[in-house]
Amino acid sequence: MEKYDYLIVGAGLYGAVMAHELGKKGKRCLVIDRRGHIGGNVYCENVEGINVHKYGAHIFHTSNKKVWEYVNQFAEFNNYINSPVAIYKEELYNLPFNMNTFSKMWGIKTPKEAREEIARQVAETGITEPKNLEEQGLSLVGRDVFEKLVKGYTEKQWGRDCKDLPAFIIKRLPVRFTYDNNYFNDRYQGIPVGGYTKVVEKMLEGTEVLLNADFFEFRKKNPAIAEKIIFTGMIDEYFDYKLGALEYRSVRFETEVLDCDNYQGNAVVNYTEREVPYTRIIEHKHFEFGQQEKTVISREYSSEWTVGMEPYYPVNNEQNNQLFERYKELAAKEENVIFGGRLGDYKYYDMDKVIEAALNAVEKL
Repeated sequence: MEKYDYLIVGAGLYGAVMAHELGKKGKRCLVIDRRGHIGGNVYCENVEGINVHKYGAHIFHTSNKKVWEYVNQFAEFNNYINSPVAIYKEELYNLPFNMNTFSKMWGIKTPKEAREEIARQVAETGITEPKNLEEQGLSLVGRDVFEKLVKGYTEKQWGRDCKDLPAFIIKRLPVRFTYDNNYFNDRYQGIPVGGYTKVVEKMLEGTEVLLNADFFEFRKKNPAIAEKIIFTGMIDEYFDYKLGALEYRSVRFETEVLDCDNYQGNAVVNYTEREVPYTRIIEHKHFEFGQQEKTVISREYSSEWTVGMEPYYPVNNEQNNQLFERYKELAAKEENVIFGGRLGDYKYYDMDKVIEAALNAVEKL
């Protein structure tokens, strides 16, 4: 095969931004991905004319004007505002916790009443030094909000009882004393018209891409194909788990086409009872205000991760962070290999932060 300046492992957002920017600087890049499509976890699949977020809901939001202007080169964004709702025992509440939530829960109307009720419930707990996540949640928002909207959902996400989870997982719980249902505080928000796959396609225009290609097998056959490697896969897998495997949470999706035009009336509905096995249902058409005759929904199930499964959320507890630091020391000794992205940095990134990190990495190069 030909010789390249960079072999970029992973055709997700991080790899695509790197390829685009390095290409502008005259560098020859080859992008490979073990999946059969580009886009990584932001990949959208067209089903019944609906852009289905194959690996879970992705809503672009940022306060970084530079990143917003950058991503708008590749797509027109609509004015979708993320306003999820939560269902607990047939009761429906707005998220994030706001005056609509408190009004429904307690029959109150004013911010003063809401503050007083939360303060009363927090005082009732008597918790001053939370020893676990349950105590932390109760000390932040009181019993009603915690037990109805936090406890069950969190236990499903982590696969453990809240009493068995460390308090630091919930540093704060966003509480708003306004009737604003916008989940994010960021200035810029929306979904690319036509889905995320088109964004990544435009980023990769002019770059050679090889799909269904496992990096480790590819490197054996082509050891000298590029001057440098940009690796966006799992940092522990790169080193064959020689120090042990980092922990992740994984997600399983059950997606189905329904013969109706509107199933739940909202893109994102969380199910906060632990007894309901899935964490949420996504109705994809609502991300783009779809008017199709059919609809597509995805139920999300959180699960334990084992080697070989798709990793989604790093478990950034003290033990894993220490192990990652040891892998970083190994990575620093790898000449001509740059690690980055969610899996390379063992860090959950929002999409804007992925783009920002990639642009910063290009500057350093």
